[in-house]
Amino acid sequence: MTSPLARRRVLVTGAAGRIGSATTTHLVELGALVTALTNVAAPDLKADRVIVGDTRSEEDVATALADVELVVHLAALPSPGSGTPYEVYTINTVSTFNVLAQAGALGIDRAVIASSINAYGGPYNPHEVRPAYYPIDENVPADIGDWYSLSKQNDENTARMAWRHWGIDVVSFRFPHTNSADVLRQQVDAYRENPGNGVREGWAYLDTRDAAYAIELGLTASLSGAHQFLVAADTTNAPYETEALLDAFAPGVPRLRRLVGREVALDLTAARTVLGFKARHQFDLPTERLEI
Repeated sequence: MTSPLARRRVLVTGAAGRIGSATTTHLVELGALVTALTNVAAPDLKADRVIVGDTRSEEDVATALADVELVVHLAALPSPGSGTPYEVYTINTVSTFNVLAQAGALGIDRAVIASSINAYGGPYNPHEVRPAYYPIDENVPADIGDWYSLSKQNDENTARMAWRHWGIDVVSFRFPHTNSADVLRQQVDAYRENPGNGVREGWAYLDTRDAAYAIELGLTASLSGAHQFLVAADTTNAPYETEALLDAFAPGVPRLRRLVGREVALDLTAARTVLGFKARHQFDLPTERLEI
């Protein structure tokens, strides 16, 4: 069956990045015409149009948006340590504002942007915090203690503004740790040795191929407005029962429902019901006994 994205021109920013390259390949395989905007030379990108430029530059983004019908904005510095605090915050927020403002002003109907599970502030918080409850959902109270998480929270604010001002629908994905299967399998071993390290993000993970699939759904879903979705594999990347992990590392945190087996400690209801998302690449791990 022909994809609704076939022959449609899609801009992917950050196209040479981890999620960006997987998304570019996936969209091309669906028949989309992809304009790739990247800040580094990337001769292996599958896009039919590649622009080397800066997402903070009005001129570069305007050039990249020529003839574009849909936008996927993934360009960002990916952690607090990716640059100075000033660099991380300003590059991320200015880039998102520039891309969404120009796309909205052109009358483009839909954009998908990379937010992060860090938009609630937990994983990189310098204090010994826990989420307000499990499973973590899109409405969990925020506790922002770092500039990267602040940038992602404000990227979502920019998405809401762009929708209200220009009417562009924006889907923001709160990605957890997203990587190749090989790297994610290394994380399994790390969590086996130090399982408490995953408590602030519910031991969630996502294969880059599933991130690209989620982006496809975000571009094609029947919705309007500015929406945030948590997306992750259904199960954790730790070889222990989730309830046992929570008993050990978040004993005082309320649980809104029981988590069965290795079920991820995120509420994926919104992505499942609104977008029809279900991760296709998950680890079938044997469940081990947690010993602390």
